[in-house]
Amino acid sequence: MIQPILTFRLKSKRNPMRRVVITGIGAVSPNGIGRETFWEATKCGRSGVRRISRFDPTGYAVQVAGEVPDEFDEKKYVEVKDRPHVSRAVPLAIASVQEAVCDAGLDPSGMSRDELRKIGVLVGSGGGSQDFTEEQYRLYYTGHLKQCSVYTIPTGTIGTLASEVSMRFGFRGLSHIVSTGCTSSTDAIGYSFRHIRSGVLNTMIAGGVDSPIAPLILRGFQLMRIMSTRWNHEPQRASRPFSRDRDGFVIAEGAWFFVMEELEQARARGAHIYGEVAGYGSTCEAYHRVRLEECGEEPARAIGLALEEAAIPAEEVQYINYHGTSTELNDRIETRAVKLAFNGHAYKLAGSSLKSLIGHPQGACGAAGVAATLLAMRDGVVPPTINVDEPDPDCDLDYVPVPGRRLAIEHAVANCIAFGSKNSALVLNRL
Repeated sequence: MIQPILTFRLKSKRNPMRRVVITGIGAVSPNGIGRETFWEATKCGRSGVRRISRFDPTGYAVQVAGEVPDEFDEKKYVEVKDRPHVSRAVPLAIASVQEAVCDAGLDPSGMSRDELRKIGVLVGSGGGSQDFTEEQYRLYYTGHLKQCSVYTIPTGTIGTLASEVSMRFGFRGLSHIVSTGCTSSTDAIGYSFRHIRSGVLNTMIAGGVDSPIAPLILRGFQLMRIMSTRWNHEPQRASRPFSRDRDGFVIAEGAWFFVMEELEQARARGAHIYGEVAGYGSTCEAYHRVRLEECGEEPARAIGLALEEAAIPAEEVQYINYHGTSTELNDRIETRAVKLAFNGHAYKLAGSSLKSLIGHPQGACGAAGVAATLLAMRDGVVPPTINVDEPDPDCDLDYVPVPGRRLAIEHAVANCIAFGSKNSALVLNRL
């Protein structure tokens, strides 16, 4: 057992600043379109990983991905005339935000300009519109100049994802993008939490979207030798977090967004509350472009900082949503970090990796984990980690295998780790 080397000072009482809750959830996922469809598949352990259909993957060592199902109709969210000028991430994000806003009981179309000025947008995305930019390069270098979009430059700028959401719904508060790799949407939620907590705004639309399933992006990740290549014939078995025979992550796409509000505002309007965002922690190892330090200290410190801000003792946490990428180093080091952050309580924590079911949607993965965690709190069900046929001896915590588990969850941690030595964690409470 790893001996704890880090300690965190617990505040004597909750920070008196304003409390932040989530009142709306939207999901467009490889294993289901819509919040409840996504959750039903997740809690049942149903995978959304399949052979790539966005392009012909023949000749690629990697041929599987977590693609949003074919029944997703982009035309419902982006007009046909506009579709050549936006990335796939745009309709995914708009669909998710639309569901979250409706779920929260908000009607932007009936709001005044002053009311819309009080709603901000913070989008987390690792790649943004990389798929769109790649397609424009392809058209240009193959001589199809007349097919290139007049919006090649503005659309290729990652910040336009937030702009597209703001313009679609008329939100006139801040409209920002967070792009910190795989922690992007965790950080977007964390920053939104801070904006509301400090009184900058009362309402934020926050979450993440990524759609990186494109030929050059796939090649780039393939060159790094961190993607699964053994399971092309059995796609749903490819993502295998914490399993001894894991051989890499599975690339995926999707969008998960939330309506975040100040607690008293939400109560005053009678909104349904899924849970409270109570703490956020973020650190950097300043170590390597893509690798983690073996010691796991900085991911552990991010968790500790989130718990400290939430004023929740580690031993009161019942559940952790792991980053759990299915790569050899990440799973082992994340396990070590959890042991450092929770000490002996790490072995009592129920945990699961959503990526075993949907693959790795890059910068949107943190928001996906938050959505799963909030719904697990609501229903008292811990979703399973599938494909852990034989656990890695170094990954010896409770990853909740199929069929999942009934558990009352009062306090949970959603953990995230990114390229560039970044680590972020959120603490969520059930109200």
